[in-house]
Amino acid sequence: MSKKIEIFEKILDKNEQLAAELNAQLSAQNIFFINVLGSPGAGKTTLLLGLLPLLNEPSFVIEGDIQSDIDAVKLSQAGIGAVQINTGGACHLETPQIKAVLPQDLQGYLFVENIGNLVCPAEFLIGEHHKLLLATVTEGSDKPYKYPLAFEKADIILLNKTDLLPYLDFDIDFFTEGVRKLNPTAPIIKVCGKTGAGFKEVAYWITQKKLQSKL
Repeated sequence: MSKKIEIFEKILDKNEQLAAELNAQLSAQNIFFINVLGSPGAGKTTLLLGLLPLLNEPSFVIEGDIQSDIDAVKLSQAGIGAVQINTGGACHLETPQIKAVLPQDLQGYLFVENIGNLVCPAEFLIGEHHKLLLATVTEGSDKPYKYPLAFEKADIILLNKTDLLPYLDFDIDFFTEGVRKLNPTAPIIKVCGKTGAGFKEVAYWITQKKLQSKL
């Protein structure tokens, strides 16, 4: 058991070193990198389709999935530059995979839609400047308690599908209390992928964070 822990720690250490190098490279190129986390079906691709046109600079998306290129095709058809990474079974993306598909003419913003998973993607840095976590009311209000690391590591937390709140037993206070015990400072923004509600607020947060970073 101790040997397995040691190997895992070495893998994390190496990945964090590569992530720091990529972060520095992107910062030097004035590229702001957001790592988008969330469960399968949380609405990550829908969020990107609505959010990216609100930003004031070009955006490029790296789509992570175990199989298929459905989401990358959706983005491309909407005029958003995108490339697909299929892991074939791995539950998260790692820095070398990101570096391998970066376009030469990258500008503005880089978004990675990580594998749909609230566990593994939160453990691995991939060179991002910020983590964006997309939760949904359909998942239930207990997710911060069951999957604490994702909520603890997030720099901004979006609560999606809020148009369904009247039809669900979702306890906003319980959800917020769970988030705040783990993460006292990350903004929690209610959004709706169907209507676009809240997207302008998210876009403002992202653009301000890029300005504050002085890239």
